[in-house]
Amino acid sequence: MSTRNPNLDAATPPDHSPSPPPSLHTPEKAHLSSSPDKRSIPVRMFDSFRRDPNQTVTETGEIIDLKLHGHDDSYDIESAINNIAKSPLSRKLEARHLQMIAIGGAIGTGLFVGSGKALADGGPGSLLIAFSIVSLMLYCTIYSLGEMSCMFPIAGSFSAFATRFLDPAWGFAMGFNYALQWMVTLPLEIVAAAITLQYWNSPVSPAVWVTIFLGLIIAINLFGVKGYGEAEFWMALIKVIAIIGFIILGIVLDCGGGPQGGYIGGKYFHNPGAFNDGFKGLCSVFVTAAFAFSGTEMVGLGAAETANPRKSLPKAIKQTFWRVTAFYLISLLLIGLLVPYTDPRLLNGATSEDAKASPFVLAMTNAGIKGLPSVFNVVIMIAVLSVGNSSVYGSSRTLAALAEQHQLPRILAYIDRKGRPLVAILVTCAIGLIAYTSVLSTNAQSQVFNWLLALSGLSAIFTWLTICFCHIRFRAALRLASISPNSLPFTSHLGIYGSWLGFVLNALVFVAQFWVGFSPQGYASMSANALVENFFEVYLAAPIIVVSGIAYKLWFKTRWVRLAEIDLVTGRREDADQVAVLKEADRVERKGWPWWRRGYELLC
Repeated sequence: MSTRNPNLDAATPPDHSPSPPPSLHTPEKAHLSSSPDKRSIPVRMFDSFRRDPNQTVTETGEIIDLKLHGHDDSYDIESAINNIAKSPLSRKLEARHLQMIAIGGAIGTGLFVGSGKALADGGPGSLLIAFSIVSLMLYCTIYSLGEMSCMFPIAGSFSAFATRFLDPAWGFAMGFNYALQWMVTLPLEIVAAAITLQYWNSPVSPAVWVTIFLGLIIAINLFGVKGYGEAEFWMALIKVIAIIGFIILGIVLDCGGGPQGGYIGGKYFHNPGAFNDGFKGLCSVFVTAAFAFSGTEMVGLGAAETANPRKSLPKAIKQTFWRVTAFYLISLLLIGLLVPYTDPRLLNGATSEDAKASPFVLAMTNAGIKGLPSVFNVVIMIAVLSVGNSSVYGSSRTLAALAEQHQLPRILAYIDRKGRPLVAILVTCAIGLIAYTSVLSTNAQSQVFNWLLALSGLSAIFTWLTICFCHIRFRAALRLASISPNSLPFTSHLGIYGSWLGFVLNALVFVAQFWVGFSPQGYASMSANALVENFFEVYLAAPIIVVSGIAYKLWFKTRWVRLAEIDLVTGRREDADQVAVLKEADRVERKGWPWWRRGYELLC
């Protein structure tokens, strides 16, 4: 690895914006643009899948074997950073897309269905405490990510930050497991949508629905990032309206305004109680909470495909956090008030994705409301399709970024003329074929689900921990280079203290999950085989993360990135002087705002 300090090499960052389209007078391009209206639609569609020769990863960014040039290590970080900074992904996302992409990725079966098992495991008190702690972790994490992503709106986002600020081996382990998390989420969500249709006793085979849903998700992602953003915007909007409607309904039902009448209040917090199995019950809820909130960090992935990240990202990050947290905590409080944790139907789902076990549906059923449970099941089906759609986006962008850094096969970095990581999208969608396990027996189906979930169980926690650690190192590099955080496009008001808090909380959740996996609820009556199986179902992601990181480090002989070597230039869209001018213009504009708007903008 080169020992030069890239921060001193240039006063202004290089321009990494996508290359302009070729001139119409270029002979070799003339046939593509001289008479586009005369070409048939199939020809134009086929041509869009070709790699644009003006949109390829820079030739000077080839990863080289540094051992051939007298260096001890064999991974070239500088070239990897150049590659992802010059990635030709399309920049068509707007602020509203970013907000709804994060909300759409976070609000799915984790909230609508998984919260039911979490309620049964820990009780309503544990549910609220665990989700509140994870919300605090997410608050620290998302602001740290926002600060780095506004400064470096690059492909791969947090996985690239780990390679840049920590160690290429850490970056590979984090990126690979994040991509794996979303790849296995795709078949899970498709099967969940197929299972939801069984609520109406559909005579159609689940395999038919799997084919329809998988085809729909593939089609949306092949429309490009703008098509994906629009689809996600409207699906997420439906989920938001449904949650707001449920919150209003839940308040009415709890106050005795349902068809059956009768004030409920907090009686289920007294009988059967607020907690189940004490502290262990609380710890057992953490993975469900992390799985439910996972996807919120996807707002960082969208930075590379946003036209103006300096304006769009801060607003998206602030509003996403508050909206997701408010929706989760208020709706879960109402669930705890309306459904006792001893209700056996909470555990009656064929799998952890079965909407029959949704506490939202059970709350409406208990109130004697006719028809509304069916409506909410439609919302759940839209929600799981939305998360499945987001899983293709999250996985494909991470795979492409890893390939651009030569951490995965180069073919995955193929980006076509519409700015789509085509091969990475197709690979992710191919994993979706696992969804055809929906035709298996209920027991076999449940086994497949449990092990797929085990692969992704702790990946979100590891991703958030890594983001916080990257921000700690980023701030240390700024201090060493005598760069004030106030000169950044967006500054986290939590600072480095928020990152340390997020890092510690994420580490504690890892420890708590190890305890729950090693000593689960009711372990005294479990056989040795059942205990081993339970441990790996809870903690399988941890050894995969460790093994992938160590194997990569030993194979490529990477080393820890020194603070003096951290690149604080490559990938920026505005230099320090430009940022100062833009921030001063913003400050002047804010002077004319009333006090309430200034306070609102600070938080939201």
